[in-house]
Amino acid sequence: MEGAMKRILVFLGILFIFTQPCLAKSQYCIEVLQVSNIPLFDRTYDGFVETVAKQGIIEGQNLTINRHIIDADADASLWKKIGILFKIKKTASSIIDANPDLVLTISTPATKYSRKKFIKAGIPVVFSAVANPIVVGCKSLDTPDTGFTGATLYTDPLAQLTLTKIAVPNIKSMGIVHSDDDNAIAFVEEAQKKSSQVGISIIAKQIKKSEPLLPALTELFDSGIDSLGLPLDSYYGLRDDEGGRALSKFAREKKLPLFGFINHPVAGGVLYIGPDFKYIGELSGKQAVMILKEGKKPGKLPVLRQTELDVYYDPDALKRLGIVFPESLLKVAKPANIIE
Repeated sequence: MEGAMKRILVFLGILFIFTQPCLAKSQYCIEVLQVSNIPLFDRTYDGFVETVAKQGIIEGQNLTINRHIIDADADASLWKKIGILFKIKKTASSIIDANPDLVLTISTPATKYSRKKFIKAGIPVVFSAVANPIVVGCKSLDTPDTGFTGATLYTDPLAQLTLTKIAVPNIKSMGIVHSDDDNAIAFVEEAQKKSSQVGISIIAKQIKKSEPLLPALTELFDSGIDSLGLPLDSYYGLRDDEGGRALSKFAREKKLPLFGFINHPVAGGVLYIGPDFKYIGELSGKQAVMILKEGKKPGKLPVLRQTELDVYYDPDALKRLGIVFPESLLKVAKPANIIE
């Protein structure tokens, strides 16, 4: 009887270990919480994993890493928002139960609605692909708070709009269609406040994530816009970049210059100005290494961001619109690898 009891206890112990991967960890265990399943976030994740590996924290050797992706691509009705929030809270609780050494949060919602739970549990948090650090609880764009830090996608819209005006000096009214994506809303609001400094008026229209782009674009075009903007918005990456392709097609048909305020070149852009999602993941990876290997406190590590903008262009778009860049812009802009 005693032997049988011992065998049962051993079996239960093994079962517990294999159902709690971070408790059965190698030297390190990282849990990843991501909201919205888009290719750009894959780049962020890859940049993070590759960076920690370069510093000796290698998945399958001395690192166990578990990635939890919450699909938030449905329409953001009140009840669906509540449902997504519930999933974030539930997943955060299961991550806490796994007792990781660190949590990586990818996206604004993943960070905003989970980091307090992780910090309360004593788990360091590093965020990535967040457009505005202040929205997720940082003291400023560069200063985190107790228990967490990260790398931001933030780029001053004024710098992007300044390059836009240099590329096509005669534009005056830009149309931007966006969803309720936190990053998109933050960008559009700040861009609208600053655009007058370079003589541009931004007219924005918000749509649901399941809605087609064409009706909103047509409404903006009929209002008299002379250019289009592609914001930092997960909407454009959904359904195999369906929104990005529709925007590019409309811009070509209406002969409107298209400006991408994101480093994700779909065909037809005069300029693409923004951070590299993979590089942002790499920055988060560097912070994770300092926390895991050097014992740094996340709240003492400044929020990182890409200091030099990536600037690309579609040569076919310039040729089609008869646009010739000034020499100063040609020194920083490069031909893009276009997504057709």
